[in-house]
Amino acid sequence: MPTQLQYAMSGKITPEMKAVANDEKADVQWLCHEIARGRIVIPKNTNHHFEPRAIGAGLTTKVNANLGTSEKHCNLREELEKMNIAVKYGADAIMDLSTGGDLRKILQKIIETSPVMVGTVPIYSVATRLLADEKNVAQLNPEELFREIEFQAKAGVDFMTLHCGVTRSTVSFMQKDERVCGIVSRGGAIIKRWMAQNNAENPLYEQYDRILDICEKHDVTISLGDGLRPGAGADATDRGQIAELLVLGELVDRARARGVQVMVEGPGHMPFDQIETNMRLMKRVCHEAPFYVLGPLTTDIAPGYDHITGAIGGTVAAIHGADFLCYVTPAEHLCLPNAEDVRNGVIASKIAAHSADLVNKVPGATEKDYTMSKARRDLNWETMYNQALDPDMARKRKQESESHDEDHCSMCGNLCAVKNDKESEKIGC
Repeated sequence: MPTQLQYAMSGKITPEMKAVANDEKADVQWLCHEIARGRIVIPKNTNHHFEPRAIGAGLTTKVNANLGTSEKHCNLREELEKMNIAVKYGADAIMDLSTGGDLRKILQKIIETSPVMVGTVPIYSVATRLLADEKNVAQLNPEELFREIEFQAKAGVDFMTLHCGVTRSTVSFMQKDERVCGIVSRGGAIIKRWMAQNNAENPLYEQYDRILDICEKHDVTISLGDGLRPGAGADATDRGQIAELLVLGELVDRARARGVQVMVEGPGHMPFDQIETNMRLMKRVCHEAPFYVLGPLTTDIAPGYDHITGAIGGTVAAIHGADFLCYVTPAEHLCLPNAEDVRNGVIASKIAAHSADLVNKVPGATEKDYTMSKARRDLNWETMYNQALDPDMARKRKQESESHDEDHCSMCGNLCAVKNDKESEKIGC
């Protein structure tokens, strides 16, 4: 069966394209054309059945929520609860980053129950099994990694983060340009250690055609991982980051030539004033491929509040070209997120995504704000609750206040500006 990209390149409109066009209020012919150009992707494995969503230029900015067990805390029920919370509050995708327990059982259960696209990082599963066997990551067998990629593709994973751009050359650029925080990507660090101890090239780069074979067969979207992303503001836009980006641009072209959908991942920690330049540079180097960013986090000193830091950077990134925001939770840099962290992380990223959509004039974005503004003018509380990104929180705060049964809030009381303005209009002032 052809991929969505191959269908688009032949001019064929698929049911998935029709569903996305309807959801996005977009012309389906335009959508097909943009998919054919590689500017939009529909991450949907042929073995995973759910309502598709698309990522790319001209569409609503999408949000991903990371989930998954850890070595120290493994509870599948909790992860499924987090998934349901993430979807409830607007996540368009979830990634299973589990590193504890029966990883294949966990992944299969998540794919089976997820109503949105599912992503993974296959090298995590292989590395976790090595550690369970009391081996180190440098003992990773490339054949086992490719078997894992194939297993996950057959299982129904919609997009995979693959650190193909961490090569001996790109690492050398990073090492010759002093970094404060080194490599903060787990996948990037594993690949670097494997290359160093085996004196060999990254198999994900060296055997990239094998990845394309697997992904083409199951229509898995490749998410080219930024293994050399900056993990500190001081490291942003350094030689290692840019060297990897150049390789990713090459790999984007090779994927498209095979009809495989592809997007590119980006930083990371980055000062506010560097974000626009980075987004434009990525789009240029990677020929307008959809861009997937973590944050970016605009400062390093906000542990416990990094969902806010990430939302600040995410808004700027999405205004200037990012298409997919990976949420950041208050637990970032500290611990495994709990259910409340997931909710806060998704809401913060949804605020960032929608704020950017307003600037980018994405269809439907302005109408949502207009409806909320009109409801506020009319003191229509039910409509305000329903239009809110978090209706439960909006309703809860009003109903717990001293003015829960009045048309005004307890902040202004009878000094409510809206009420007084409306009264002045009645008397013709």
